[in-house]
Amino acid sequence: MRAPSEACPCGRAAWADCCGRHIGTGVPAPDAESLMRSRYSAFVRGDVAYLRATWHPDHRPADLALDPAVRWLGLEVRGHRITGPDTAEVEFVARSRIQGRGQRLHERSRFKRQEGRWLYLDGDILN
Repeated sequence: MRAPSEACPCGRAAWADCCGRHIGTGVPAPDAESLMRSRYSAFVRGDVAYLRATWHPDHRPADLALDPAVRWLGLEVRGHRITGPDTAEVEFVARSRIQGRGQRLHERSRFKRQEGRWLYLDGDILN
């Protein structure tokens, strides 16, 4: 459990003022970028339930197992773009370390708002 004043894993603000408002609270993220940031924080925390709950049901994997060896190091949001009345994209780079080796995940993720909640659809890995 994080202290309210502790920095949020996504790097934007204090936990209580950022992803802590959404993870485990039932309060939906107000936009696609906030959802993407909270999903990154859920990966850092190993919160599979939140990840599944925020994944669009048409694209949600049947099983989701996180690798406990992954250490998430930071997030850089490169862009957030509204693509339609209920759709958006977020481009980001997430850095991690696996067994001592640095990794980068550069992705353009697609999101859809359904019944007032933003959900992760899918994404394209970028070079």
